[in-house]
Amino acid sequence: MTWTPSHREAALAHVQKVGQWIQEERLEFDARQVESKSLNSLVSYVDRQAEEDLVSGFQSILPGSGVIGEEGDYPWVDQGYNWVIDPLDGTTNFIHNLPPYAVSVALMDSEGLLWAAVFELGQNMLFWAEREQGAWLNGHRLQISDGPEIRQGLVATGFPYHDFEAMEAYLQVLRACFQGSRGVRRFGSAATDLAWVAQGRFAAFFEHGLAPWDVAAGVLLVREAGGRVSDFSGQAQTDFELIHARQIVAGNPHAQSTLVSWTQRHFSS
Repeated sequence: MTWTPSHREAALAHVQKVGQWIQEERLEFDARQVESKSLNSLVSYVDRQAEEDLVSGFQSILPGSGVIGEEGDYPWVDQGYNWVIDPLDGTTNFIHNLPPYAVSVALMDSEGLLWAAVFELGQNMLFWAEREQGAWLNGHRLQISDGPEIRQGLVATGFPYHDFEAMEAYLQVLRACFQGSRGVRRFGSAATDLAWVAQGRFAAFFEHGLAPWDVAAGVLLVREAGGRVSDFSGQAQTDFELIHARQIVAGNPHAQSTLVSWTQRHFSS
C-alpha cells in the first residue's frame, strides 16, 4: 500500500476527532482518576482511551501498520509503515487544566519520517507536515529558514522531572540560553514546543530525556518548515536513531547551530 493524499486527509480527520473528544473530556475531568507510572510520570483514562482510538483508526487507514505508543505495547513492522503516537503530550498540564497539551502523531516508512500532525488543543491549532511537501498550520504554510539568530529570539526547553543524571550539563546549557537569547520558556509539552519552533514562535528548542513519541512529529514539522534538528552532538542520524536519541536540538538554521555549539560544549565535557 502506498501513502496517498486521501490517506493524509483521513489521518488528519482522525487526529481532529480524537482531539475533540479529549477537549470534551477536559470539561468533566476528575483529577482523582490519575495514576502514577513512575516518578512525576502521570497517566489518566483519557491518555489510554485516546491512544486506543488513535491506534484503531490509524490501523484502519493503513492496515497492517505497526505502532510505537506511549501507553501500550504494540508490534513494530520492519520495512513497513509504523505510527509513533503520543495521545496526550502534556498530561500534567491537562490534569491541571493548564494548556498547552496536544495529540502528537508521526508516520514512518522504510526511509524515515513520512507524515506528522500535532493538534495543540489549548489554542485549537492543527499542525501537519509531510516529507518534501512542507509544514502547515490551519492551511498556511510554515517557513522558518530565515528565522532570527538565537540572541534575537526565544528558546524553549523542558525541565528534567525524572532523569536527573545530566542535571549539571543541562544547567550549563540553560545558563548559556539565559545569557545568549531573549529568554527561555518551559511549557510542558515537547510536541507543542517543536510545533511552535516550526511556526517561528521559538528560535530554538532543546531537551534531554525525551521518548520517541515526544519528538517524532515535531522533528518532521521543524524540518519541513526549513529548520534543522539533531541530537546534542549535532551529528547526522537516521530518523529512527534521532527519535530514540533521548536528546534533541531544533530550530531555524541560525539558532539551531548556536544552540548545538552550547550542547556540544557542555554535554561532551
